[in-house]
Amino acid sequence: MPVSPDVLHEVEGSVSWITLNRPEVMNALTREQRERVIDLLGAASSDPAVRAVVVTATGRGFCAGADLRGTPAGAPAPGDVARTIRLGAQRLIGAVLDCEKPVIAAVNGTAAGIGAHLAFACDLVLAAEGARFIEVFVRRGLVPDGGGAYLLPRLIGPRRAKELMFFGDALSAVDAERLGLVNRVVPADALGKTAREWALRLAGGPTRALALTKHLVNTSLDGDRAASFAAEATAQELNMATRDAQEGVASFVERRAARFEGR
Repeated sequence: MPVSPDVLHEVEGSVSWITLNRPEVMNALTREQRERVIDLLGAASSDPAVRAVVVTATGRGFCAGADLRGTPAGAPAPGDVARTIRLGAQRLIGAVLDCEKPVIAAVNGTAAGIGAHLAFACDLVLAAEGARFIEVFVRRGLVPDGGGAYLLPRLIGPRRAKELMFFGDALSAVDAERLGLVNRVVPADALGKTAREWALRLAGGPTRALALTKHLVNTSLDGDRAASFAAEATAQELNMATRDAQEGVASFVERRAARFEGR
């Protein structure tokens, strides 16, 4: 897909910065933007030079949800909606969850609908003080999509998830932090700086170990204890063959700081 100015991208110090750039509509997400973000997350996974990802946006909105302008009027044909969701919003959220590098959301403003779920799917969430999160679907008579009913109960439990989804009330950044949806709330003018600090810290870490840890945590609630323990043992087996694991052990024995290379 051709590069679009609606999604800005740069790699800075082993960090891939993905920036939604339609501030005039609070970054309501188009199909083209969605596909570009999916492509960039996939590229980050396969590029050894990239060791962390930041997803953010320009203007006063992080992402106001899907851009519904141009949606055909009338009832769709059977199967059309499910196919659209499966190949669209669900692929986007899956790309974040499956990215083999840690992904930080730097939420600069309102995150609604798929925009909120894009943030919640990230591994770490930073939010500016004025940011808001809105499960906007009920306001439009819609069922939540983009993995919302999968993500929210795992993050905050089913009762809190239902409260947000049933009422569709805006949740402040501070309240989102209190519930556990946000890691840290910072002043708006400190958001980029904090995201950069966190991303560089992750980029200096043991990249393969972080990828395996992300996978273990993301799948931990989907199976029983035996499956989780087996996955943990396999992950440790795979990780011990990496240079970073060997460096970590050596640095401990030699009583020095580890120097991780991401391999």
